[in-house]
Amino acid sequence: MSSTRQSKIERLLQKDLGDIFQKGTSTLFKGKMITVTTVRVSPDLSSARAYLSLFPVEDKKEFMEYINSIEGQIRYDLGKRVRHQLRKVPSLSFFLDDSLDYIDNIENLLK
Repeated sequence: MSSTRQSKIERLLQKDLGDIFQKGTSTLFKGKMITVTTVRVSPDLSSARAYLSLFPVEDKKEFMEYINSIEGQIRYDLGKRVRHQLRKVPSLSFFLDDSLDYIDNIENLLK
């Protein structure tokens, strides 16, 4: 059960991470479209789990490893954006959101 503050921070991080991924598409992310579907923050606000949806990516596992390897740069950019709202920027963990793949699989099975 998340508190009101947690929910507000989750929405703030989701919006700002989405902007970071959108602006860095051509340089950092090699032209791939990345959507932040959900962000979950721990109760002590020290860590955040961001779930990402990747569009034109063949090897999603390799690309997620790349995103996790540049987590420090993403956290730095996020810190510059939220420095007036948060005292401490949470550590970030990125996970693949495969809900769209699951929905496609179910639709194919129902056909």
